[in-house]
Amino acid sequence: MEYQANITSQGSADAIRLFGDQQGAQPLGERQPVIERLPFTIRRVETEDDLLKAVRIRHAAYARHVPEFARSLALPEAADYESDTIVLLAESKLDGTPMGSTRIRTNLFRPLGVEESVELPDWLQGRRLVEATRLGIDEGRTGRMVKIALIKACFQYCQQNDIEWSVATGRPTVARQYEQLLFSDVFPEQGAIPLAHVGNLEHRVMAFEIETFEARWAAARHPLYKFFFETRHPDIDVGPKAEPRLTRVRFPQRSPAASVDTGRHGLTFA
Repeated sequence: MEYQANITSQGSADAIRLFGDQQGAQPLGERQPVIERLPFTIRRVETEDDLLKAVRIRHAAYARHVPEFARSLALPEAADYESDTIVLLAESKLDGTPMGSTRIRTNLFRPLGVEESVELPDWLQGRRLVEATRLGIDEGRTGRMVKIALIKACFQYCQQNDIEWSVATGRPTVARQYEQLLFSDVFPEQGAIPLAHVGNLEHRVMAFEIETFEARWAAARHPLYKFFFETRHPDIDVGPKAEPRLTRVRFPQRSPAASVDTGRHGLTFA
C-alpha cells in the first residue's frame, strides 16, 4: 500500500541523522513505495531570474570555503548558458528563497570541464558522461537534506538520459563525501590535481558507473538506498530528456569492473 510522508524543515534534518540507521535495501517484492514531500522544490533553471538565484546561493557557498575563488562566481558563467548544461535550483516552498544549486554538464557536444586539465583514461573515452559542478547549499540543518536531494536529482538526470558515468572533482573534504557515495578515483596514483575550471585548485578526479548504481548500493547496504530507490520525491523535477546527440564517440579499449564496498557508510554532508 502506498503512503505519503510530509517532511518539514525540522523533519528533514532529523531524516538525515536517521539515514545511518537504515537497514539497507529490501528485495524488490518486499518494497513499499513511499511518496515523500520535501519542504523545498528542485527544478531546472529556466529564466534569468532563476539563474541569478542559483548564482547567489553558489557564490555564498563557495565564499565560505574558498573565498578567493568565489570572487569569480559573483555573476553567471558562460557555462551556465551552454546547450549541454542544465542548472538545478532548490527553492523553499515557504517563501521561494534559494536553498541550493548545482550545474550538470554532459559531454554530448564537447569535452567536460575537467578535460581542460586532464585526459580521461581509455575506459571513460567514448562514454556518455556528465560532470556535476558548482554545488552550493545554504547553511543550516535543512541544507544537508538539500544537498542529498540535489545529488539524487543528478542521478535521476543521468538515468533519464542514458548517461554511463558521472565524473566528479572535489577538494579533499568533498572527495571523502564522494567516496561515501561509492565514487572511485580516476587517477588513484596521482591524488589531487590542479584543475583549470576550478581556479587551479587541487581536486581529486572521481567517477561513478550509473548502470550498476542500484546494485552496488544494495550490496553495500548503503544508508541512503531507501531515499534514492524506495522513495518517490515529486518535488524533484529534472525536466525533459536531452536530445540524444553524440559528437565525440570513440570506442573504449577497456572498462574496469565496478567495485563494491560492503561496509557501512556514515555520511557527513556538512
